[in-house]
Amino acid sequence: MAGTIEVLVPGGKANPGPPLGPELGPTPVDVQDVVNDINDQTAAFDGMEVPVTVEYDDDGSFSIEVGVPPTAALIKDEVGFDTGSGEPQKNFVADMSIEQLKKVAEQKSSDLLSYDLKNASKEVAGTCASLGVTIEGEDARTFKQRIDGGDFDDHFDDE
Repeated sequence: MAGTIEVLVPGGKANPGPPLGPELGPTPVDVQDVVNDINDQTAAFDGMEVPVTVEYDDDGSFSIEVGVPPTAALIKDEVGFDTGSGEPQKNFVADMSIEQLKKVAEQKSSDLLSYDLKNASKEVAGTCASLGVTIEGEDARTFKQRIDGGDFDDHFDDE
């Protein structure tokens, strides 16, 4: 590859302006093609800053690697709050449904160490505990124990 550009773009809303345009302008790639490809690949992260790496060659070909926002950012976006709790074991800032938890786990799965959605959901629940977010109305730590106990197996049967 002739070069690499790393930028943060708004998910699904990249445009030929800064920061992408000025970086890609001097390269042999078609800027609008790169922007369209980035928007297609980042549509699921609408409204969040997404790390993107564009590798390009002298012939104008390019490849795009899209990173995943941090788990906390995905949770905040999904549930709709700005900051976590200063006392996450005492003061809770939001409640998340099992379906929302699974959605975040699916979005983050490429960056997690888990092999399946059930365990990825447990990792996300750990972040919920740190943020002061309850799951299905209960403390995220208790929720993780209930997942281990099989209480939510019916939600993970489709794996």
